Amino acid sequence: MPTLGDTPGRRDPEEILAEIRRSEPTGRGRLKVFLGFAAGVGKTFEMLNEASRRRARGQDVVIGIVETHGRKGTAEQLGDLEVIPPRMVEYRGTTVREMNLEAIIERRPASVLVDELAHTNAPGSENDKRWKDVDRLLGLGINVLTTMNVQHLESLTDTIHAATGIWVRETVPDRILHDADEVQLVDITPRALINRLERGDIYPRDRIEAAMENWFQEGNLNALREIALREVAQEVDDDVEATRPKHARVASWTATDRVMVCVSAELGSMRLIRRGWRVAQRLKAEVAVVYVDRHRLSNEQQVILNNHFELAERLSIPVVKLQGDVAAEVIRYTRENKITHIVLGHSNKTRLQELLFGSIVSRLVRELRSVDILLVAPSFNDESC
Repeated sequence: MPTLGDTPGRRDPEEILAEIRRSEPTGRGRLKVFLGFAAGVGKTFEMLNEASRRRARGQDVVIGIVETHGRKGTAEQLGDLEVIPPRMVEYRGTTVREMNLEAIIERRPASVLVDELAHTNAPGSENDKRWKDVDRLLGLGINVLTTMNVQHLESLTDTIHAATGIWVRETVPDRILHDADEVQLVDITPRALINRLERGDIYPRDRIEAAMENWFQEGNLNALREIALREVAQEVDDDVEATRPKHARVASWTATDRVMVCVSAELGSMRLIRRGWRVAQRLKAEVAVVYVDRHRLSNEQQVILNNHFELAERLSIPVVKLQGDVAAEVIRYTRENKITHIVLGHSNKTRLQELLFGSIVSRLVRELRSVDILLVAPSFNDESC
């Protein structure tokens, strides 16, 4: 006689429960970011360590994608954590490993590890950026543990270049970090990190010399570490502000500050947008990007302007398009919208042109005496644009 478990067509209870959980609507997942300032500080190691602790407490944790880079200590931390097999993609004659987003969604774990948040996915992937994959997982109620270095924050591109002379090509919108439920700084002194590099604990021996000529110069590492510390300190300040009692927030909240970033169809406006965004973050202020259309643009200028608007969108900054005389429109918009800070670049006009046709900056200073005006220095060889 067949037992209950042998009943034809009977499904495994665990399978039924998993199916129910996959079909149930859930709230947004929680995001934890392990933030560092350079390769080798230990971000992936710490993420794996936390995953193991969660698993030991009975939580459902899987590895979506982890890059060990051949580091023995990191590989050992994988332990017996479940790994979702990656997709193998042929790209430019090479087979690359990519996170299998659909397989993770089908598995529907409570938490998933996603290394290197700033990674650009291979062509043919559902999303072009890994942070977009993470956004989708969070939207489905799956918790995500991820890693990134501070230099990949979108708004810091110019700051990082000024500090290190290096342009960062892969970026992550700042909102990802600011919306994270938890940010853990993985810190180490630059000298200790260089010692790790020289021992071969970060890169293979044949890559050490090149690394020390680029990111791993001690001056660069000190600058990057300081930027990371400041970024995390700002996150802590934001958390404190958000958890103040309602009556206590009234006095500290600066509700009247509004920042306007004036852009044109020139490459340097990328720098203005990033600077304006960071000014607004420090002031807890509203921010808008304003463009005054005064003449027909060339195809090249239109492409540049579209790139500016796309950057503003990635930073969640509204774009306002006006028409007419630049100075007059900026002054009108400033007064009507109670702007307190204006961010704009230095004029490309010669001294003679300014004498003949007037200076926009001079007019703004003259007519907007109660508004703070920040003139951002031009960035020569602005490859970030």
